[in-house]
Amino acid sequence: MATPRILSGIKPTGQLHIGNYFGMMRPAIDWQERGEAYYFIADYHALTSVHDPQAIREYSRGVALDFLACGLDPAKAVLFRQSDVPQVTELTWILSCVAPMPMLENCHAYKDHLARKQEEPALHGLFAYPVLMAADILLYDSNIVPVGRDQKQHVEVTRDLAEKMNRIFGKILIVPEASIRAEVETIPGLDGRKMSKSYGNTAPLFDEEKSLKKKIMGIVTDSTPVEAPKDPASSSIVQLYRLFASPAEVAVMEEQFRGGGVGYGDFKKRLFGAIWDYFAPMRTRRAELESDGGYVNRVLREGAERAGAVAEKTMARVRSAVGLR
Repeated sequence: MATPRILSGIKPTGQLHIGNYFGMMRPAIDWQERGEAYYFIADYHALTSVHDPQAIREYSRGVALDFLACGLDPAKAVLFRQSDVPQVTELTWILSCVAPMPMLENCHAYKDHLARKQEEPALHGLFAYPVLMAADILLYDSNIVPVGRDQKQHVEVTRDLAEKMNRIFGKILIVPEASIRAEVETIPGLDGRKMSKSYGNTAPLFDEEKSLKKKIMGIVTDSTPVEAPKDPASSSIVQLYRLFASPAEVAVMEEQFRGGGVGYGDFKKRLFGAIWDYFAPMRTRRAELESDGGYVNRVLREGAERAGAVAEKTMARVRSAVGLR
């Protein structure tokens, strides 16, 4: 396609972290140079886990600040709050009317909730959010959806629902494709598991220096002595360092792992330095943006207007096809 339309979103459920940056934000920022980019702050989705209204507002603003500080250009990409385009809930209901229950029962978040045997029953929002996510994608006639491999299922559900709608009502929805960056499919967290706020193992993008250093120095390692050789292939320190350092610097660390004589603490200090230096210009930019109270509001307002215009065209087509109005 000559000019693809790209769609991605991120939930405002706390401070954004390194996993968010490499898994979603940086790919999204790269895509703004190659097509029509639409990026939304998924505040409806956040309601499944955050029930503090002030926190939702603060987290949403924080996501906008982080995105802009990291390089999103409002002249090239549309940034908006999900809830500022109400057509998404209308399309969600219409998609819900063709969404098979077994498909939703097979979705990861719902299955994970059941597997963990939570005391609280699964909420309808958790069960049905893949349909809302499909509406997010289909509402903007999206061609490409950049996701991590663990989120590929969301695009597959979206494709299934779009194809079913097209079979029933005629070709009214574009069937999107997932775009997955193999080199950053999963970012390791501080405990070795996938970096995730739900695990409490994240390294926030714009944490205070002392706080971030403490987190990095707390990365879980084994008990291999300083003088003994270590396996760089199994180390989350090396995996994370590879995201920030040059190939030559990574090669040196890997060689020192294999050679022994350097402790994990020294490697962690080197990793912290690389992370701190990498985000230095973005920290400066974020501080500048935060000092201009009206700028972020203008970006989000204008983004909602642009996104809403596209959404209404899609919904006019869908309403007509399904027999509404």
